[in-house]
Amino acid sequence: MAAAWSRPITLMRKKTYTPDANFIDLLMDAVFAVDVDARVVFASAACERIFGYTPDEMVGMNMFDLMVPEDRERTRQSVGMVMAGHPQLHFENRYVRKDGRIVDLMWATRWSPTDQVRIGVARDITERKRAELVQTSLYAISEASHKVGDLLALIQRIHQIVGTLLPAENFSVALYDQETGLLDFPYYADRYHHPPEPGKPLPGSLYARILQSGQPLLLSQETVMADEPGTRVGPKPLCQLGVPLKSHHGTIGVLVLKSYPDGIRYNEKDQALLQFISAQIATAIENQRMQARLQHMAQYDQLTGLPNRGLLYDRLTTALSMARRENERLSVLYLDLDRFKPVNDTLGHSVGDLLLQEVARRLKQCVRESDTVARIGGDEFVVLLQRMPAPRQAATVAAKIRGAMRRPFSLDGHSLNIAPSIGIAHYPEHGELPQQLLKHADQAMYRDKRKMKRKTGEPV
Repeated sequence: MAAAWSRPITLMRKKTYTPDANFIDLLMDAVFAVDVDARVVFASAACERIFGYTPDEMVGMNMFDLMVPEDRERTRQSVGMVMAGHPQLHFENRYVRKDGRIVDLMWATRWSPTDQVRIGVARDITERKRAELVQTSLYAISEASHKVGDLLALIQRIHQIVGTLLPAENFSVALYDQETGLLDFPYYADRYHHPPEPGKPLPGSLYARILQSGQPLLLSQETVMADEPGTRVGPKPLCQLGVPLKSHHGTIGVLVLKSYPDGIRYNEKDQALLQFISAQIATAIENQRMQARLQHMAQYDQLTGLPNRGLLYDRLTTALSMARRENERLSVLYLDLDRFKPVNDTLGHSVGDLLLQEVARRLKQCVRESDTVARIGGDEFVVLLQRMPAPRQAATVAAKIRGAMRRPFSLDGHSLNIAPSIGIAHYPEHGELPQQLLKHADQAMYRDKRKMKRKTGEPV
């Protein structure tokens, strides 16, 4: 490289720069000369390997037009230093190749005041930068799996990370349930293709072939199937690149990149790269799903699927804060099932469990989507009614619940009849704290239970 700097520089007429071409063509690095306006006046043969353009094509081009926009201002500052007489020996920036790919270059550049050109030697450091970026991306994916709150947000973050490695405008993740054989699409970003409905993989499709083989698959425009799941409203893809997402439980899904006719063609290097990081992506998704399961177990009753006592308390605390802020009312219903114990004692806990599950289902049918039905233990349930304008509306809901419970329960060949005792507490009349409202509703429920027992002649 030093020899190239020492050779005389001759700027010919019509601004055609012609140094010793025989020597320069032997260099792996590309040699350029650009004028004060950053237009190429000379490009060595190696530029075609780096940029995809022939030297003749590059002459007259403005280097800033080829540059990644985010790097232009920083490069202008470097150019100013070079033209002020301060050569740059290790300056890095990025350019867009003729095929649309990004190439990372490291420049050694100086200014020739005699010929009024900047002379630069560009070394392709794309592979080195990509290796560094891959390591950074693996760490970022791992970090996201522990910090991002839900699956959708995690995959959105993964999409951003993959986009730093490969063109990934059209990016989708399909998760596979080995028990049901169904594919679900929690994340689907595509310019033309609508998200598919969950279902079994279409035989012969990209998803089915990857799930069956456990191997990545790269399809060209000629081999992309026209009947992939979903509704296509645009052109047929130029190519598709899919990799399996494998964990220690097996293949849990498929990650797919897609490009259209105005995009790039993925190649085997892209396939190898995506396959390399797919293991970390699968691990991140598995970790997030496990955290979601653990969180669900901590917040929901395992038998009925209803919120448990802890989640009810959190929701009631939040609802009270909102009610105070917006000057609204809310009500709490405390329910206990009368004659439930004899069901367990005579028919067994399996029938008792079925009864509790059916009670939970009927309770949810009696309230709004915004309300909360919780099981807080045994045969006790609590209903949180938010934004109730008047206490009589809570009484109306209680009456609706009683009516729903009067219908016989047909379970495992048995017809069962039960009735709930219900106590009601209103905010702000009966308290401003969660424990105050729950205590008042609990006490009201026991009064209702004693009242019902006196009616039926049962010992109080």
